[in-house]
Amino acid sequence: MSWYMPYGDPTYFVWLAIMLTPVIVGLLHQRRLYWYQTLVSLFFLVLTFGGPNWHTGIALVIYLVYQVFLVYAYACYQRKEKFLNQDWVFILVVLLAIGPLVIVKVTPAIQSGRQSFIGFLGISYITFKVVQTIMEIRDGMIKDYHPVLFGQFLLFFPTISSGPIDRYRRFVNDYRTVPEQQEYLNLVQTGIWYIFLGFLYKFVLAFFFGSVVIPYIQYQTATIHGFSWYFIGYMYAYSLDLFFDFAGYSLFAVGISYLMGIKTPMNFNQPFKSKNIKEFWNRWHMSLSFWFRDYVFMRLVFFFMKRKVFRSKVTTANVCYILNMLLMGLWHGETWFYVLYGLLHGTALVVNDAWLRFKKKHQEQLPHNKLTELFAMFITFNFVCFTFFIFSGFLNTLI
Repeated sequence: MSWYMPYGDPTYFVWLAIMLTPVIVGLLHQRRLYWYQTLVSLFFLVLTFGGPNWHTGIALVIYLVYQVFLVYAYACYQRKEKFLNQDWVFILVVLLAIGPLVIVKVTPAIQSGRQSFIGFLGISYITFKVVQTIMEIRDGMIKDYHPVLFGQFLLFFPTISSGPIDRYRRFVNDYRTVPEQQEYLNLVQTGIWYIFLGFLYKFVLAFFFGSVVIPYIQYQTATIHGFSWYFIGYMYAYSLDLFFDFAGYSLFAVGISYLMGIKTPMNFNQPFKSKNIKEFWNRWHMSLSFWFRDYVFMRLVFFFMKRKVFRSKVTTANVCYILNMLLMGLWHGETWFYVLYGLLHGTALVVNDAWLRFKKKHQEQLPHNKLTELFAMFITFNFVCFTFFIFSGFLNTLI
């Protein structure tokens, strides 16, 4: 048996077709084969983390046991101490949950690029699922926590490596429910369409920009000193490669989920048609941006307002925009270009809110038509591509 990155090799899809056929047949006959779906997940986890990656597989198992036990312990505490709801216990559990991820992220910075021994593919996205579940247990949104179902949620193989980030309550509702035959046929039809579209995105368009255009531009810029129009070409090529590669992966993850009767949320919604930066983050990597919105930004806003740190609600929101996007930038890595990327997007959100407030007050004086909308798309698209150019680290190779 060969070992594969999820959706990185067409052969991976041959295994998917073979292993998912009984799942599809069962759901068409109104039966969910829970035991078999578990075997399928284990098979693809071995396919990803087995062989030469065996040490990451062991790290995944240890991590899973640790997190399931941690969340189970907190759920039990909440049931017994629901009237106390001690903040320090909640904070401690969240810190313990994100501890492994912090170690993985910080280790390369303090050990000259060496990777942590506890790291494995997808640790960030699984940690996000753990943290959101802890927060929703605290808020009373999750009252029926089941460790085995939580383990299934964390290890759902179509989304394990790079999302989309699902919500525990939504996943469990789908997992426990067998869709009606017509509903499932619609899911299959949509899922197959997403898979074929994913092939176009990832294996045609992303390949063209990532393996043809970008190497050509890099070759041309290698002998050029100072500014070159090739830098502009790289900016657009990298942005399109990033989009088609990640959107293609996400389409595969959602499409396979649909075939398994799980309505995993979409991750992209035509982001380059956005008219402002806030709309962009409501269309780009939506499950991640919504996660940061719900579990970082809103929590920071509530924290600052409850303690009256700032007098103005606008100031509170602006500070939280900056902190939220800086954290998102740092999550990608502890390098200056990731930090700058986060800072630019945080600042852009502040400026965007200021413009929207100004626009609301002067809406009668300001023109609004198709031309202004196209201009807004043009500005947003170019700003995003510029920040992706910084995000790419290409400038770091020239310093």
